[in-house]
Amino acid sequence: MKVFNFMGWRLVAVVFSAALLVVSIGSLAVRQLEWGLDFTGGTLVEVHYGDSADLDAIRSTLDNSGYEGATVVSFGTDRDVLIRLPSGFTDSDGNAVLTVLEEASDTAVELRRTEFIGPQVGEELREQGGLAMLLALGLVMLYIGFRFQLKFAVGAVAALVHDVLITLGFFSVLGLEFDLTVLAALLAVIGYSLNDTIVVADRIRENFRKLRRADPVEVINQSLSETLGRTLVTSLTTLLVLASLAFFGGEMIHGFAVALIVGVFIGTYSSIYVSATTLLLLGVSKEDLMIPVKEGAELDDPAP
Repeated sequence: MKVFNFMGWRLVAVVFSAALLVVSIGSLAVRQLEWGLDFTGGTLVEVHYGDSADLDAIRSTLDNSGYEGATVVSFGTDRDVLIRLPSGFTDSDGNAVLTVLEEASDTAVELRRTEFIGPQVGEELREQGGLAMLLALGLVMLYIGFRFQLKFAVGAVAALVHDVLITLGFFSVLGLEFDLTVLAALLAVIGYSLNDTIVVADRIRENFRKLRRADPVEVINQSLSETLGRTLVTSLTTLLVLASLAFFGGEMIHGFAVALIVGVFIGTYSSIYVSATTLLLLGVSKEDLMIPVKEGAELDDPAP
């Protein structure tokens, strides 16, 4: 098996990651995120058309009727439409929207449901979502600290924070809407990236115990090369599914798929470079991974 010199490029990877993090954090600080209705509050209206609905015509009708900023997407079928009105509208606007659509449509329009999300609820969702991500990262660090070693835990959490910040930065830079589906995708990214990181960490631990005369750089290069095929196959098959969801899944799931696509790319990269580079910076060695000798065990040969 060919062993690739991954760690020979670690300085380039550090510069690349630092640049992405600076852009992401800067955009989050200046532009922030384009919060969706789930976090800002507003009104959600679901209507059903007797025939295929023209989304562009519905948007134009709502804009001309004083409902500027409304988001109009298909919901399930081409006859079901979900309309999201920004904050400032109330649940009583649902019937008014129905009247406007009925007057502009040649087919029957039925109001299925109207939901109002207050700003206070949106603020609570934002706080709880942030706490959920922090809790997930904390539990990950505890698990890997017990499962492997503290240095591996720090490396894994560094990779996860790296992935989450860059994915958030991607949405901030491009001004894409951030809603609960995207938050769910971020938590899925944490799980996906963690899975890759644990596989690599397990192989690094195994090789540290097996390759006794190799230095840490050689051990990590060997481990990454051995797991490279598995990492690439997993990433490519996952990306095929996510690309299908992004292009053919409709607008409701588009943000979820895009967030996962970015997360898979960054997670694959971080499992190779960020976590392993952090281990080298922390000075990982075979002594860190030696199997402890049980107290009271006989170390000398027994007397004849």
